[in-house]
Amino acid sequence: MTRRSALAIVSVLLLAACQRQAPAPATTTPHAPATASTAVAPASAASVGGLHDVVETTPRYVIGISYPKEAAAHPGLAAALKRYADASRKDLMDAVDGLGNDTPTAPYELSLSYTTLVNTPAIIAIAADGSLYTGGAHGSPLIARFVWLPQHNVQLTAEELVPDATGWQVISDFVREQLHTALSQRIDADDVPAEDRADMLKQAVQMIDEGTGPTADAFSEFEPRLGADGKIDALRFVFPPYQVGPYADGTQTVDVPADVLLPHVAPAYRGLFRGG
Repeated sequence: MTRRSALAIVSVLLLAACQRQAPAPATTTPHAPATASTAVAPASAASVGGLHDVVETTPRYVIGISYPKEAAAHPGLAAALKRYADASRKDLMDAVDGLGNDTPTAPYELSLSYTTLVNTPAIIAIAADGSLYTGGAHGSPLIARFVWLPQHNVQLTAEELVPDATGWQVISDFVREQLHTALSQRIDADDVPAEDRADMLKQAVQMIDEGTGPTADAFSEFEPRLGADGKIDALRFVFPPYQVGPYADGTQTVDVPADVLLPHVAPAYRGLFRGG
């Protein structure tokens, strides 16, 4: 992405933020439907392996999407990033279509940025982070991780990485312990009164346990953490708001070390890990 396109995306999203009212359910007022003349074609669209950074604005919605240059050399990876962006855009436009002839007090907004986390001959990891605002107090978080193996020309998914239920039970137990500990530390730091602490812990622990069941679906978003030798020494599992805590807690992560993971990793991928 060029510096000019990055500045264009930031400018559009800042404009949308300025137009956003104080947190409250969005209301609608009669307005003529947007026509082709109201939409701004992607400004300074930067091509990335057939992908294009996108900046669009109309009275009813704003879109900003930026792609990583590293995707250009890997058509399969580029296609996966495009599918995720297209699905997010469809969600936005479905909400816009639902307005009928109205326009929201604050424009609906799709903000999505891809960031390269790892780029080696063996592993490329891309983070997708953003939000989808379609009214209300705040937008819905958009969080996804893409781990691409160039030498195999495939995306590494949680289902393929750990193929058996026993492995997910071990990972689930480890992650739950870490999240429970972090939860207790937060409650201690907030100086929660003793009479409220038990109820707060019970509710929060239940949310953690429900969001970290021993299945691949619960751990679908992960980032490889590489050591000096280029091998994976941990996987960072990423949990968006609402999965293991309320929106106010934000995105939470837990690093699971290679020695915990390796006994349960599929043989085809053990060579990617330290000790494998």
